[in-house]
Amino acid sequence: MVQNQEDDLVEYGINRVIITITCIMCALLEIVDTTIVNVALNNMRGSLGATLTDIAWVITAYAIANVIVIPMTSWLSQQFGRRNYFATSIVIFTVASFLCGNATNIWELVAFRFIQGLGGGALLVTAQTIITESYPVAKRGMAQAIYGMGVIVGPTLGPPLGGYIVDHFSWPFIFYINIPIGIIATLLTIGYVKSPKYGDKLKANQVDWWGIGLLATFIGSLQFVLEHGQQDDWFNDSMIVALSVISVFGLVLFIWRELTYKHPIVNLKVLKDSNLRIGTIMSFIMGFGLYGSTFIIPVYTQSILGWTATDAGLLLIPSSITTGIMMPFIGKMIQRGIPQAYMVAVGFLVFFLFTFLMRGVMTPDTGVEHMFWPLILRGVGLGLLFVPITTLSLSTLKGKHIGEGAAFTGMMRQLGGSFGIAIITTYLTRLNQEHRVNLISYLDQSSYKVQQTVHQLQMGFMAKGYTANEALSKAYKVIEMKVMAQSSVLSFMDIFMYLGILFLLCIPFILLIKKGKNKIDPAEAMH
Repeated sequence: MVQNQEDDLVEYGINRVIITITCIMCALLEIVDTTIVNVALNNMRGSLGATLTDIAWVITAYAIANVIVIPMTSWLSQQFGRRNYFATSIVIFTVASFLCGNATNIWELVAFRFIQGLGGGALLVTAQTIITESYPVAKRGMAQAIYGMGVIVGPTLGPPLGGYIVDHFSWPFIFYINIPIGIIATLLTIGYVKSPKYGDKLKANQVDWWGIGLLATFIGSLQFVLEHGQQDDWFNDSMIVALSVISVFGLVLFIWRELTYKHPIVNLKVLKDSNLRIGTIMSFIMGFGLYGSTFIIPVYTQSILGWTATDAGLLLIPSSITTGIMMPFIGKMIQRGIPQAYMVAVGFLVFFLFTFLMRGVMTPDTGVEHMFWPLILRGVGLGLLFVPITTLSLSTLKGKHIGEGAAFTGMMRQLGGSFGIAIITTYLTRLNQEHRVNLISYLDQSSYKVQQTVHQLQMGFMAKGYTANEALSKAYKVIEMKVMAQSSVLSFMDIFMYLGILFLLCIPFILLIKKGKNKIDPAEAMH
């Protein structure tokens, strides 16, 4: 019976092409919107009169809403029917995009971004499910590869697209660009997407309202701590301490509630599967590397090398194209039965090589040509990780547990990104201070070399017409600037080294994976 229902959802010919394009469009919309605002924050600050702390909420609100909704998508699809839920999510996302562009103050923008995130979080996992079920079992590795293109390319497309729009138009247009795409996607969803037949819906009094509340409390508090920890000095701030405690208690109560309630909003029992447990850890680390590197490279190129937002964003595009080109080949390799564990191990190793090479080319005046090949390696590594990790995680699950497993891997990838960015910003600041202190200790004023450098700089400024005292003051400022630049570069080098070690340490975990079905079906009856 289940098999017949699955067959009902498989599409062929033009219908399948249209459904695939619609789902990738929606996944891209969601993911591009996660990173597109990063380069527009300064313009938003100016026009809305917001502080740096306030403007950070534009990113935080969206991320919190996203991570709250992702684990609930399986349950919501069953309650409202998948097509209805998917179409409604696109409408919410599109209307919220329009409202974001029309926001007149910072808190209006934050509220609309939260609503946009609630619509957007659903798009990711539901799009993955719809694509997978539209393909026959033998081609589902390829289906995951097609979906993976959108997920990996999305975070990289955001910054250059955002930079171009901000440079040539104004910041509201980064939201308005979603409106025509959203309208087309809604019409195509209503016209072409089918819903599987679910059992009876829950009555209002059976709905796990406590589970929803505890999930929102735990994830919301955790996301706030991660986003604001560094700027608020972590546990020296009473708000961060309070939210950390709330997050821990929220998590414990949420786990207890979901394991004891008859109709849980998130089925935690599915995590008894050892492959899914290992897969969620690897999804977390992949998110850490994907979003962490997408964040750190533009920061380095803009703050150290002085590039524009558009140039910094464009640098990452060859890496994404490489991943996109690899995806169909990975899909074919999975179809031929090459064990995904080997691909994941090679993916982690290649990502380690990317971080190792990036660490080697970093200087205060590195050029595009030095970073090109390391970034191509990043693309290869992410290509080898995304589809095999997703399919491996779900390889020993059956029936509707596959949909629940997919929601876990999706949530962990997003959380990995949040942890990655939070930890990287914290370490950048701390390592920077450490390296600056160490470098200054080498600048002994009695040293002949230091005196000679100061004297040469002073003479240079005096030649431009400054007095001896002014020239001396400027000479010291130049040395201070050089120390700052050098300590920043050393900090970025350290971050890449730590990131590489983290990926290298993951390789032994892959040996713990049980052998699932090789010609994997990533979603037998995914919801």
